[in-house]
Amino acid sequence: MQSENRLFDDFVKVMNGATGTLAGMTREAEGAFRERMREWIGGLDMISRDEFEAVKAIAVAAREENHALKVRLDALEAAAAAGGAGKPKKSTTSSPPGV
Repeated sequence: MQSENRLFDDFVKVMNGATGTLAGMTREAEGAFRERMREWIGGLDMISRDEFEAVKAIAVAAREENHALKVRLDALEAAAAAGGAGKPKKSTTSSPPGV
């Protein structure tokens, strides 16, 4: 036998409405939080992966060039020490006037 109690029906309707409202508030809060995080992260000076890789490649090339120049300088110093220990070598590059 089923009882027709309006109090329980009204209580169930109120609870269903509250559940729907709570779910909507949760979705709205999540959306607001995500938007705040996007604004905060967007305000940071972050670089993209492509920019990082480009700068990394430039640094590697500069390091390799530096090493090659060091080897060349060491060879020139060794040649200068072996060839003319007391005489300074004449520079092949011209310096600007007044320097």
